[in-house]
Amino acid sequence: MKVLVTGAAGFIGYHVARRLAETKRCEVLGVDNVGDYYEVALKRARLAALAAIEDFRFVQADFAEAEKFAALMAHFKPEYVVHLGAQPGVRYSMENPVAYTHSNLAGFASVLEACRRTPPKHLVFASSSSVYGAGAKSPFREEDNTDQPVSYYGATKKANELMAHSYALNHGLRITGLRFFTVYGPWGRPDMAPTIFARAICEGKPLKLFNHGKNLRDFTYVDDIVDGVVKVLLYPPAESPTPPMRIFNLGHHRPVETLLFVKMLEQLLGRSAQVELLPPQPGDMFETCADLTRVQAAIGFTPKVPLEEGLKQFVEWFRVYYQL
Repeated sequence: MKVLVTGAAGFIGYHVARRLAETKRCEVLGVDNVGDYYEVALKRARLAALAAIEDFRFVQADFAEAEKFAALMAHFKPEYVVHLGAQPGVRYSMENPVAYTHSNLAGFASVLEACRRTPPKHLVFASSSSVYGAGAKSPFREEDNTDQPVSYYGATKKANELMAHSYALNHGLRITGLRFFTVYGPWGRPDMAPTIFARAICEGKPLKLFNHGKNLRDFTYVDDIVDGVVKVLLYPPAESPTPPMRIFNLGHHRPVETLLFVKMLEQLLGRSAQVELLPPQPGDMFETCADLTRVQAAIGFTPKVPLEEGLKQFVEWFRVYYQL
């Protein structure tokens, strides 16, 4: 089958594209603009690894360029689309909202319109646990009110869900949105906690923990996320009742305090951290925890990788890639 994956040079996009291409049953086309929000060398290294797989091809393009992306879709005619491309980062959305408006709002509108013109069997897109904002109670359930996201990033992801609902209702597109919860693992982004913490520990630099290290995060290993994405992809929502659109949480359901997370990294790296405990940051959520009842009932999704094993895999990759 033919699958188009946006954000293929990104963290989750790389892993999803790899899993699909290695099945020998998928022809995978990766799309990414290879932007410089974080080090381009890491994105190029991911793409180099993907290039070695026979059933993977790559096009460098910005999916927010509507006519060009629609033409690409019309030419490739994918049966399935996995839209993982986006401007990531909660805190950065407070500094540069224009980037999020371009990629997450205009970009997603471009993807939806291209799918309307060349309809796939199923469009799966990345939402985020950041849609759960003020007043959210743990564990977060898909039916909870998500009208008060704390960050602009979360607001764009909430908007994506509403936009997808509109296209499913009015155009019959089969769409699934996945709310990811703090994904980590090999090839992870350098602006995310595992890499930031590991680098600070290895380089003997101060490690800043906001909210005094008491934030709770539902750390989810990337292989579990990929399992969920691929299973969901193959089971589109039913055409009726309308609209054929649904939302699932994908997480681990076992939140861990960030201070404990750091201690686990210290043990695996064999070094001590110079921790600075600081007040909460604007836009941060104090706790994330995914209720998995809905996705377990729909596709039997259950995370398998415990944090201890996942962090071990991450540290092994981290040491090799960064030579630390």
